[in-house]
Amino acid sequence: MELKSRIEQGLKEAIKGKDTLKVSTYRMLLAAIKNKEVEKIREITEDEFFSLVRSSIKQRLESIEGFKKGNRYDLVEKEEKEIEILKELLPESLTEVELIKEIDEAIASLNVTDKKDMGKVIKFLLGKFPGRIDGKVLRELVLKRLSSG
Repeated sequence: MELKSRIEQGLKEAIKGKDTLKVSTYRMLLAAIKNKEVEKIREITEDEFFSLVRSSIKQRLESIEGFKKGNRYDLVEKEEKEIEILKELLPESLTEVELIKEIDEAIASLNVTDKKDMGKVIKFLLGKFPGRIDGKVLRELVLKRLSSG
């Protein structure tokens, strides 16, 4: 997978540049990829890769909340920097305007008229734009469009 080799290359550069934060972040991500590949008994897909990166970001956001409660702002800063490193691996997300346009087109092309069929729209758009749409935001916008439509 091209993305995996990109991370491995980034890891080599981080080691040479003695960037310990990037080294640990890339190693963690490579370990997560390896675990997922062992679980699936195959290489992960691009979608699964983006999902892994997003879940890593989500874990860090949850950690930040805990660290803030414990007044561990040194760890908050570390987690925020790791999030920035991980975000660099994701493709640019669709803007809300672009997403609404795509939702409207998908609703029309799939002939969806009811909230009970919103899963069709979500599945279609997540497949069309892998890694570029936050599923939670997509769900809220589709629900809103179907409720007002």
